[in-house]
Formats: sequence, structure tokens, C-alpha cells
Amino acid sequence: MTTPRTLSTALRSRPLFFEPVPPPGRLSTPRLEERVEALVRLLAKVPRLDAIVVPELVDENHEGKPHYRSGDLRGFARVLEERTGRPAIVNKVVAYLASANGLERWAEETAAMGLRYSVLVGGASRYIPYPGPSVIEANRVCRPIFQKVGGGIGNIAIPQRTGEPHRMLSKTRVGATFFTTQILFDADLVVQMIRQYDLLCRQATMPPATILLSFAPLTDEQDAEFVRWLGADIPEAAERAILEGDDAEAVRRSEERALEVWTAVARAAEEHQLEVPLGVNVEQISARHLEPAGRLLHEFADRLGTEEPSDGGGSGPDR
Repeated sequence: MTTPRTLSTALRSRPLFFEPVPPPGRLSTPRLEERVEALVRLLAKVPRLDAIVVPELVDENHEGKPHYRSGDLRGFARVLEERTGRPAIVNKVVAYLASANGLERWAEETAAMGLRYSVLVGGASRYIPYPGPSVIEANRVCRPIFQKVGGGIGNIAIPQRTGEPHRMLSKTRVGATFFTTQILFDADLVVQMIRQYDLLCRQATMPPATILLSFAPLTDEQDAEFVRWLGADIPEAAERAILEGDDAEAVRRSEERALEVWTAVARAAEEHQLEVPLGVNVEQISARHLEPAGRLLHEFADRLGTEEPSDGGGSGPDR
């Protein structure tokens, strides 16, 4: 792969992330090693890629107790960094940790492993009293630890959640330099969120964090149900438009939908002269989706490469 931009530079100038499915265990079996090799081969063909997001997959019961479905995330992240030359960003659901002290230990261990970036995520329900820290508290704990090694932290943005721009401003105040959204299928709510967040940052005289819009190809109804479980909002009309026909047609139409949503959001940001830097995060939602996710990644690499600000991205802060 070519020499990458630094992530601080990329975040100001149309960053492109890829979020693969992590293996369910340690990378010690031929099957898992083959999956990693296939992923590395795919990413090697996308020089425009800026970072790899490693999600923590967790099921939660009605009491808020977690069941982890992903294996050695940090080991997986280190392998990807070494093999691709791109920074790996490790997600951490902080709500399930026993305490803020436990989070601090996790962050220090992660930084000591050479992993310099993390996305800190809250619990799935606001009605459950989780034992771990809030995202705001987690940002305060982790920000200095990752900054010390030249990295940083991000959070998740949920466009359909009431009051989300205010939450984003609060998280920006305590260290978030970027947000990745849930998987998007419509532009309206995310445009509203970005416009309100931009206004709040202007009023607070605070440089806005970068927002990366997340997209993923779908093949069938099972995929639609899964992304809903992940928290995404799929308008009924969008689902019908994507899934009618066979699987290959669904993949093509979901790719077209993703590009249309990106174009609509980017155009709105330009028309309203928003200062919020924007980028894209392409997600692979299951092991069988590596090839279609790779095609979507290529599509966005081509699209973003023609849209980069000529001055390197002066609208956002130097992160």
C-alpha cells in the first residue's frame, strides 16, 4: 500500500474508514488467518483508505448484561495495522465495564500495545443503570491517555436520537475529534443533525469534530433486520427500493443508495456553508459481505478522491 496520510490530516479532508467484521476468536486457526489475509488483500487495493475501525460486537439481554461475540479485538487491530500500514481504531463499549478505573486500565493497556485510537460507545438503552462510565466520563478518562501516544478518541452519532447535536457538542468538549454514524439509508435526518451541530459549535466558538457517514451494502431481508438490530433506521421506501429483485441487484441498489445519500449530505453541507468536516465509513456487516463491502469502499475511494478540498481541508480543526 502507498504511504498513508496521517489520521490528523485525513480527518480534515474527506477521510475514508473501513469497518470489517472482527473474527470470533484469536487469530490462531487457518480459517481465521484466511479471513485476515483476504481482508488485507482487499485493503491493499485501496490506497485512499485512511483508517480501519474494529468494532466490538456485543449482545445485550433485558438486564443489560453483555455477551461478547467478537474475539481478540486488540490483537486483530494490531495485525491489521502491521499488515496494511493504516491506523486501527478499536471500539469499546464502556457501559459494561465495572468502573472508570477499569476503563483507564483498558486504555493504558491499549495504548501500550501501540494502538492509539478508540471509539468509545455507550450502552444500548437509556433505561438501564449500567455499571460503567458514561461516554462523557469515558472521554475524559481516555483522552489524555491516547493523546499522550499521539492518538485520539471518537464517539458514535445517532441521527434519529432526539437532542443528538447537543450530545455531540458535549462529547466534543471532552475530547471527541470524530464521530461515526450508524448505517445510513436516508439523508434528511443526518443533514438536520449536522446543521444543528454546526450551529452549536459556532455558538460555542468550538471547532467541530469530523462526522463520518456510515454505509453498508445489503443483499436480503436478513441484512435489513440485522442493521435494524444494530440501531440503523431504514425507511420503508428505501428498503423496498433496495431489496426488490435478486441479491446481486440488491447489492447494486444499496451501493447506489449509499452514494446518493452521501451526495445529498455533502451538497447540503456546501449549500449551507457548514464547517463540519465530513467523511465516510464503509461497514462490512457479516463475513459473507467482504466482497460487496470492498466494492463500495472502492466506489467511495474514487468519489472522495475527486472531492477533496484543494487546500487540504481548512474547514476543520488540526487533529
